[in-house]
Amino acid sequence: MRFERFIALRYLLTRGSHAFISVISWVSVLGVALGVAALIVVLGVMNGFSSELRDKILGVNAHIVVTSLEGVIRDYDHLTEQARGVAGVLGAMPFVYSEVMLSTDLGVKGVVLRGIDPEDSRDVIALSRDMIMGSASDLHDDATGRGIFVGSELAGRLGLRVGSEVNLLSPAGQRSAAGFSPSVQTFVVRGVFRTGMFEYDSSLAYVTIPAAQSVLGFRGDLVSGLEIRLRNPDAAPQVAEELERVLGGFPFQVRTWMEMNQNLFAALKLEKAAMFVILVMIVLVGSFSIITTLVMLVMEKTRDIAILASMGAGPKRIARIFIFLGTTIGAMGTGLGFAIGLLLSFLLQRYQFIQLPMDVYYLDHLPVQLQWTDLTIIALAAMVMCFLATLYPAHKASRLQPAEALRYE
Repeated sequence: MRFERFIALRYLLTRGSHAFISVISWVSVLGVALGVAALIVVLGVMNGFSSELRDKILGVNAHIVVTSLEGVIRDYDHLTEQARGVAGVLGAMPFVYSEVMLSTDLGVKGVVLRGIDPEDSRDVIALSRDMIMGSASDLHDDATGRGIFVGSELAGRLGLRVGSEVNLLSPAGQRSAAGFSPSVQTFVVRGVFRTGMFEYDSSLAYVTIPAAQSVLGFRGDLVSGLEIRLRNPDAAPQVAEELERVLGGFPFQVRTWMEMNQNLFAALKLEKAAMFVILVMIVLVGSFSIITTLVMLVMEKTRDIAILASMGAGPKRIARIFIFLGTTIGAMGTGLGFAIGLLLSFLLQRYQFIQLPMDVYYLDHLPVQLQWTDLTIIALAAMVMCFLATLYPAHKASRLQPAEALRYE
C-alpha cells in the first residue's frame, strides 16, 4: 500500500513542468512555519515572565503563611518546630507584620514593616540575595537593636544610605487611659535591598522581631504569624492541608502563595490562553493555503487523476494521496516553524538582545522558558489543522469520474 502510494505520488509530482511548485506550495509551508514559530516564542516569553514574577514574589514572601483569627500568635516557638516537622517543609520562621510611617528630613512615607529573625530568614526568604548594601547578618548583629533594612526605591526617595537615621511612627504604639497613642522610635539604616519589584522596593522595611514588638506596643512575646518555605512550591496546597491538621485547625488560618496571588496568576494564565488562540489563527491561515494548493492541484491534474483511477486506484486511495500531500506540507511547515522558534528562543535566552526599561518592568530583558507540554500542544494543533485542511481537496479528487475527465482528451 505504501509503495503504491509512493508510485502515485511520484507520478503526480513528475508530470508537468510546474508540478512540484503546485504541490509543495512554499507559501503554505512558510505560513504554517511562521505561525508555529510565533507560538513557540510568544508562549516561551509568557512562561518566562510568569516564572520570573513567581520567583520574585516568592523571594520576598513565603510559600505558606500561618496566621491566627485572634490577631496574634502566642507560644510561636512550639508552633514553628511543629511546622518544621511537616513533610515537604524546608524552613519556618515567625514574623511581625504591620503598617507604619517612616519619616526623615526629606519626607514621610507609609511602609509595610516586617519583623523577622535574620537567622531563620535564610531558609524562608531571599533577603540575603537581594541585599545591595550591607548584609542580612547586620540586622542581627546590630548592638542597639534598632537596625532597619529598607528597599532601594524607598532609600532613594528619602535619601537614605547605610548609617542614616529614620523615625518609625506606629499609630497604635502606646496604650493609655484614653486609648492608643502614636509611638515614635528612631532606627538606623543597616542595609538596602532590591527585589526588582517596585511595590516591594518602595514600601517594605525589615527590623528584628523584638524591635517590631516594641514599636507596635505588643504586650508580651507575640507575633503576627509564621512564614513557611517548601521544597516544592507547587505542593503548597497539600502541605497546607497537613499543616492545618498538625496545628489543630481553629484559630489558625493557613494560606498558600497561590491563594494570596490568585488574581495575578489567573490573569497571566488567561492572557497566555488568549495569545495562544490569537496566534493559532496564523497557523489556520497557513492551513487554508494548503486547501488552495491542493484544490489547484486537483484542477491541474484532472487528467492524471483520471488515468490513475482507470488503472485501478479507488477513490479511497486517491483521497489518501492528497491527504498525504497536504500532511507533508503541514509537517514541513511545522518542522521549519519549530526550527525557527527554538532558534529565536535560544538567541533571546542566550544573548538577551531585547532590553526592557527597569523603571517600567521588573525585568531588564525578555525571559524565555520553554515547556514540553506547550511544544507538544503546538505541534499537535498545527498537524491537526493541516490534516483537516486536506479533507475537502481529497474528497473532491476522490469523486472525480475518469470518463468525464477524459471525454475531451
